[in-house]
Amino acid sequence: MLGRLNHVAIAVRDLEAATRTYREALGADVSAPQALPEHGVTVVFVHLPNTKIEFLEPLGENSPIAKFLEKSPDGGMHHLCYEVSDIRAARDHLKAQGLRVLGDGEPKIGAHGKPVLFLHPKDCLGTLTELEEV
Repeated sequence: MLGRLNHVAIAVRDLEAATRTYREALGADVSAPQALPEHGVTVVFVHLPNTKIEFLEPLGENSPIAKFLEKSPDGGMHHLCYEVSDIRAARDHLKAQGLRVLGDGEPKIGAHGKPVLFLHPKDCLGTLTELEEV
């Protein structure tokens, strides 16, 4: 069911500084910032040969990333994202296995313009897990 690792998401306080570090010090190909008000974040993607890294900066004080940064002031890994070919079939299978889907259980459109869902971290070895339909 799981496809390739799509990205590793890292919560950051300063998107510009994180981008500069990866672009200038590490020589990475980094996308332009993209505000996603419906998710409460601004994101950039670091493009790597085998996957991506997503930097998440809070967009407003009610952002889930702002809450994450309250607990982890220096930032850190926020979630892993895996690709699936059929997100609703994956959701139904995982729910039948006892895993919890966050929110109302319906896919939302993510940063790549594709349907995404999140699984409860307590059901995934303590790691928030995103599924993205590709």
